[in-house]
Amino acid sequence: MGSKIYKAVFLLIGVMTLGYMIYGIGVESIWENIQKTGIWFVPVIGSWLLIYVLNAYAFKAIIQEPGLPESNMSFWSVLRLTISGYAINYITPFVALGGEPYRIMELKQTLGINKATSSVLLYSLMHMFSHVLFWLVSILLILAFIPVNSMILAGCGFMLITSLLLGYWFIRVYRKGFTVSTINLLGKLPFVGKKARAFGEEKAESLLEIDNQIRILYADRKPRFYWSLFLEFAARVVGCAEIYFTAVAIGLDMSVMESLVISSGSSLFANLVFFFPMQLGTREGGLAMALSSVGMAASAGIFIGVVMRIREIVWILIGLALINRKGSSKEATEENELSYAHSIAANK
Repeated sequence: MGSKIYKAVFLLIGVMTLGYMIYGIGVESIWENIQKTGIWFVPVIGSWLLIYVLNAYAFKAIIQEPGLPESNMSFWSVLRLTISGYAINYITPFVALGGEPYRIMELKQTLGINKATSSVLLYSLMHMFSHVLFWLVSILLILAFIPVNSMILAGCGFMLITSLLLGYWFIRVYRKGFTVSTINLLGKLPFVGKKARAFGEEKAESLLEIDNQIRILYADRKPRFYWSLFLEFAARVVGCAEIYFTAVAIGLDMSVMESLVISSGSSLFANLVFFFPMQLGTREGGLAMALSSVGMAASAGIFIGVVMRIREIVWILIGLALINRKGSSKEATEENELSYAHSIAANK
């Protein structure tokens, strides 16, 4: 019953948010922009299927653990969870605070709450860590291929400091864990401190186990750690194709290298103000600033931003449809039971 309730809540929020997005853009405007983009709208949508496939393989690499048969979930199960989780993130005001609980609740039926929580946390950290690496690589590309001025140099300096600080924090988390230190920090804050301390004491064993699983990925499962990180970084690079295809559609003379710079610059700005629902206004502002930095018309950022929102609507629809499908955990359980039975038969 609980599973049905939270799925119904997510679907209701999704439908309401989707309706708001369509109303905000306007049906006529959506159709006009699709027509203006023309055939290039197909690769714009398709590029995100490739991104989600890479995300799902990265997520699967983290979930799957030798000696734990139930963690050997089918790729389709993980892909479905990946797409639906990101769809929920699109429609919730705080990025990564909607899709993550949904993924945990889906996975815990198969993996147990501790393994499900650590897997989702590890994937979220990997997703963000790859973004930091993408910013660092972008700084090198900007300095190597883009004519720089004082504004660009200042932006690169800010991006470098931000990336290094975040990178240090991520490595520290991978080495020492995340949940216990977070609960201890919350325990020192007013209003929530008392409840946080009580929760920490009650769930101390579970929190330590989750932290231990986080440390194990970095310390003992390094091939999977780096493989997952590589896949997430590759997904970031593929994400630039959306900007490039849209620019080509409107006749904008943009190189692939410039699309990388624009993507990293706009994403940095959008992530600095991540608390805006659906990044309202921040994405367009980031795109306009990034386009201006490479000598292009800032007004093109509005069109690219609208096309990106239309793409989001399409994938939100797909994600919401996947939420309403049978649970991926059940599917994975059946598959793992069959696999486990085969392994027992083979050892006899």
